[in-house]
Amino acid sequence: MKQSRLMSVLFLLALRSVWGDGIVVDKVYHPYVLANEREFEWRLMSMKDTDFNGLAQSFGYGHSIAENVMLEGYIIAERGADNDFAVQSYELELRWMMTEQGQYWLDFGSMFELEKSRELDNYEATFGFIAEKEFTKTSLTLNLFAVREWGDTLESEWESEFRMKYRYRYMPEVQPAIELYAGEDYLGIGPAFMGIIRFDGQEQLKWEAGFITEVAHSNNNHTLRLALEYEF
Repeated sequence: MKQSRLMSVLFLLALRSVWGDGIVVDKVYHPYVLANEREFEWRLMSMKDTDFNGLAQSFGYGHSIAENVMLEGYIIAERGADNDFAVQSYELELRWMMTEQGQYWLDFGSMFELEKSRELDNYEATFGFIAEKEFTKTSLTLNLFAVREWGDTLESEWESEFRMKYRYRYMPEVQPAIELYAGEDYLGIGPAFMGIIRFDGQEQLKWEAGFITEVAHSNNNHTLRLALEYEF
């Protein structure tokens, strides 16, 4: 009972602390890192509302630089207003698994990202905390990020983002979930699926798919997100 109340309090505090702008739909991070892990990652996001139809893809490669630290670099391409699809920015990401899985009641991790625009001196830095808790056959994952933007065409400001995934571990290959994303002027929720296909040793393929609908406004904002990770 005390654990359930604690989770409810953390959830409500996280929602109240969100003040970011724009759409925050992306990946819900898990706090785990494998020793000697390497991975290739691809993400796609298709966003559509009554006035906008956007497409973004990320291509990344990562390598664990310690038993509990992962460093990953991304190239981010987007379709602009002229419908040309081109590289828009570069990103460096560091994830730190702060606790061993199952060591405490909650598994904790943290993350730091730095993104730079390809053509302009615009930057975005993200600091985040990641938590995950297993309840029998289900898992609750929480992400809370503070974001700082600055640069030639960006006003220097702090933002924040909150992401949540509640999934049912039906089988390793197929795990249905509900995802929630929150920011200033944005609250989205929708179904998602993920799975893991394991091969030899640490070699495995992770897949994710989600369809998030904004519920804070009536402008029919929908986001489709897909992701593949090949770890070896």
